[in-house]
Amino acid sequence: MPADRPPVADAPRGGPPQTATAHSDTPHIGAPESGELGTDLTPGTLLGGRVQYAQPRTGFRSGIEPVLLAAWIPARAGEHVLEAGSGAGAALLCLAARVPGVRGTGLERAPELVALATHNARANGFGALSFQAGDVLAADPAGPFDHACANPPYHPDGGPASPVPAREAAKRGGPGGLAAWTAALARRVRPGGSVSLVLTAAGVPEVVAAMAAAGIGGISLLALWPKPERAAKLVLLRGVKGGRGPFRLLPGLVLHHPAGGFTPAAEAVLRDGAALQGAAL
Repeated sequence: MPADRPPVADAPRGGPPQTATAHSDTPHIGAPESGELGTDLTPGTLLGGRVQYAQPRTGFRSGIEPVLLAAWIPARAGEHVLEAGSGAGAALLCLAARVPGVRGTGLERAPELVALATHNARANGFGALSFQAGDVLAADPAGPFDHACANPPYHPDGGPASPVPAREAAKRGGPGGLAAWTAALARRVRPGGSVSLVLTAAGVPEVVAAMAAAGIGGISLLALWPKPERAAKLVLLRGVKGGRGPFRLLPGLVLHHPAGGFTPAAEAVLRDGAALQGAAL
């Protein structure tokens, strides 16, 4: 879950991304059995103010990826969704706001983020969301799940290291990391369930191969174009466990106008909570 740039908070419609503003009364969230988090938090909102969202002032900071991921998951009311690397809960919070009645389990390695995500879920009244500490490659959360998703660490080794240890741990997956995360997600979904990821375009071959090896078919790809006539750096991928459909390359989403600011199509997802085109199975 990469996080080497400022977070995206709700911005004026059509405007550029904004960084959440810190306040002097920023809360500290107590972690179960471990006392205070010891990390200052910045309050903010997602989905046009529909979701209250606190996150650490430093370390892992959410961007637009989890909001887009939430709009890509084909979940319905009553279904159970697993997110690996859930951070402070942005993706599952947005999914719960978009699909009332959905259940969600977040799996996160950092206990302080588990506590913060739990706080965020309670602050929004999302009682069907829960978060637990664990690594998706080793933990065994209660399932099976109808859907599994992740914004995995996708920066390759050898690039510039972040000076903030939490950011470095969140963004660096190591060789074979994307394949390992994909296989772990696939193991935890029921037959007919979906696996969804947001990742760099460079990671697509590794993930598609891992999906095929795990029996995930009917793969769909939606490119996220930063601006018109610009190459897509990020994509959304989704496959179905046991799926037999052909590979689908969807039209994609242009995020920004040439002069800056989100496009109306991006605003519909990031602010209004719309599902992405092709999100339904």
